[in-house]
Amino acid sequence: MAVAVTEKFEEMVLEIETAVPGTYTKICGLTDVEITRSSNIDTVEIPDCDNEALPHSIEKQVRSIEVSISASGVWAQQSWGLMSDWFYSGTTKNIRVRNTKALTGDLETQAGPALLASLNNSRTKGQKVTASVEIQFDGTPTRTDKA
Repeated sequence: MAVAVTEKFEEMVLEIETAVPGTYTKICGLTDVEITRSSNIDTVEIPDCDNEALPHSIEKQVRSIEVSISASGVWAQQSWGLMSDWFYSGTTKNIRVRNTKALTGDLETQAGPALLASLNNSRTKGQKVTASVEIQFDGTPTRTDKA
């Protein structure tokens, strides 16, 4: 029996580019991160030319691809300036998702410009302030395999 090789929490990293181009930092406090990759698929019904009474065949084709990230956790004060500036600017920032333990030849980094679609905070008496964000890549991320 072959046991699956797994990845630890700290080996999947979400990072945002700082004010220094090419320099990235982790978004502190976000402990639950989910990356969603979706295909927008077009469907076309194709008739049978010999017998139009038969049900149509369904053919599908990918029209576009989108990648987004949802994350939540505690709200870290050191992330406040960076994240609120990003949200209120309405502009893209470069982000990347890294699998730091990727095997040679496997996908290690997905990177590119992204928009901060939502920035939410919540408080509960007796608890720490929490945060949730949704980040959407602006285009298809650039994928880089581990050398």
